[in-house]
Formats: sequence, C-alpha cells, structure tokens
Amino acid sequence: MASTNDLKNGMVLKLEGGQLWSVVEFQHVKPGKGPAFVRTKLKNVMSGKTVDKTFNAGTKVDTATVDRRGMQFSYKDGEYFVFMDMETYDQIHITPEIVGDTANYLMEGFEATVAMYQGEALFVELPAAVELVIEHTEPGVQGDRSTGGSKPARLETGYEVGVPLFITTGEKIKVDTRSGEYLGRVNS
Repeated sequence: MASTNDLKNGMVLKLEGGQLWSVVEFQHVKPGKGPAFVRTKLKNVMSGKTVDKTFNAGTKVDTATVDRRGMQFSYKDGEYFVFMDMETYDQIHITPEIVGDTANYLMEGFEATVAMYQGEALFVELPAAVELVIEHTEPGVQGDRSTGGSKPARLETGYEVGVPLFITTGEKIKVDTRSGEYLGRVNS
C-alpha cells in the first residue's frame, strides 16, 4: 500500500478488481477552497488503454511490485517469442499479444526490458531507437533527392517504414520504436 502523495511516473497500481495500471503522469492540486487532490493519467498494463483518474490527497492505493528485467531476444518458437534472462540465463516464452508492436523491431540478440508480475510477463519494452539494416527499397530517381519525399523500405525484421529517397538497400538506419519513424542513417 502507498499513499497518493507518494505516486511516481512508472509506478504500477492495482485497482478495480486487480487490474494493473501504470502511472503515466500525475499532478498534485491544492485548490483555494476544498481538500487537495491528485489528478493522474493511468495506462492499463494489459490493454494499453489510458484513463484519467482523480484521487483525494492522502488516499491509500494498492501498489503492485513489477519486476523489470533486462532480457535478450533469442528466437521465435512457433508463435512464441523466446527471451533469455541476462542474469539467470532462464528462458521464457512470451505470446505475440504481450510483445505487441515491439515485434516489428526485434532481431536475435536485441536486448529488451521485460516487465514481470507474479511470474507472468506483462509487456516488453525496447530502447527508444534501434539500428536496423534495410533489406529492400526501390532506388531513388535522379532529381527526386531534393524534394524531401519518402519511399517505403523493408527492414531486416520484415517491417516496412518510410525513408527519404536517398536511402538505399543495405544501409543501416535508426528507427524510433515508439512511432516507427526513420531517425537517420547510422555511419558504420
């Protein structure tokens, strides 16, 4: 148990029938009249849905101890993604629903943070940006390079992103894992 006065971003709360909610942002409000309260934005750990919720200041809330572990993606076994704990070398199988859009950027050997609660994986987080090689993209047409347009490119993971026209097959680029946007070339 914790008080709403102790809330921090990233803290996981157990609310409404045992559902887990992560604190995205919070704000302590002390109006001129009336009691203080805490305005929060919470994200459901399982569904990803966000809601705004207000608590009275000092209210007790149930916290969940979520263990965030550094794990390495090993391979895909059928539909499951197999991750290896970097400390214990234990392997865990995670369903595609839990991996979610992170699968678009996963390569063997990539390190990720896996959030665990009571032995169950909750979600998988990659760093904000990853470096991947372009497996295929059409060549840019001479003269198009200064227009600032973009073209589709298939990454080595099979995922497709938009890249500037001057990017060619075989180049390594940096991609934002949250938005899927091209961030720039990687100089080898």
